[in-house]
Amino acid sequence: MKKVWALVACGVLTTGMLMGCGSSVTNEETAPAEAVTEEATTEEAAPSGDAAASADKTWIVATDTVFKPFEYTNENNEFVGIDVDILAAIAADQGFKYELQSLGWDAAVAAVQAGQADGLIAGATVKQERIDSGWIFSEGYYDATQAFVVAEGSDIASFEDLKGKNVAVKNGTAGADFANSLKDQYGFTVTVFEDSPTMYQDVILGNSAACVEDTPIMAASIKEGGLALAIPEGMESAGAPYGFAIMDPADQELLDMFNAGLANIKANGTYDEILDKYLK
Repeated sequence: MKKVWALVACGVLTTGMLMGCGSSVTNEETAPAEAVTEEATTEEAAPSGDAAASADKTWIVATDTVFKPFEYTNENNEFVGIDVDILAAIAADQGFKYELQSLGWDAAVAAVQAGQADGLIAGATVKQERIDSGWIFSEGYYDATQAFVVAEGSDIASFEDLKGKNVAVKNGTAGADFANSLKDQYGFTVTVFEDSPTMYQDVILGNSAACVEDTPIMAASIKEGGLALAIPEGMESAGAPYGFAIMDPADQELLDMFNAGLANIKANGTYDEILDKYLK
């Protein structure tokens, strides 16, 4: 099999000079041991023509900077997470090279839209609105709900308790959509933030009564970050899948490899091992 490389770069996307900051990591550091491939044996046929060109291609994949436990920097300054490990395992399974650019949510989306990146993996909820605007999604790789989150000790226990108050949301997310779908019914206002940590602090400081975040991300952030926040029962959305996304049909090969690799790592147990590593 082909040797696979994976990088997370802090640097500049060559087209348009879109900049982002992340950590460098090889696939040997992110993927499960069984996902690391070896050099092709002499019995394997060497690719030719278009196949050879495809084999030599390095796909650019954009992601967020902080969306724990899906992508984040750990205490050893390593860029890790469910998305990082799933992509590494799929690349190893399918034998393709990629460079992961840790840019932040808005910049990551813009990079794919502008053709500066080929794909996006960043806990992106599969939504019809995104499909209608040109997003082309993979099969779902994780089902998540969005939850309203309040300050520790808050007396807010239902949507009705938010009347006349403000709710913080992250720009362009399913959580923002969920909040906006309820604000008129329950009489609260919405303030938009560009990243999750700032949104959390707005609630902790008392500027907003609640924020809305994907439930697994919020649970992990509270547990591991010691945040003074709580998730009230009964204030969450119905579940929706996360998907890997491309926005140029010319990148369909990457999407096809993602889907095939996802099926394989689910079948061989690697997928469950990755989820258990971060969620249990």
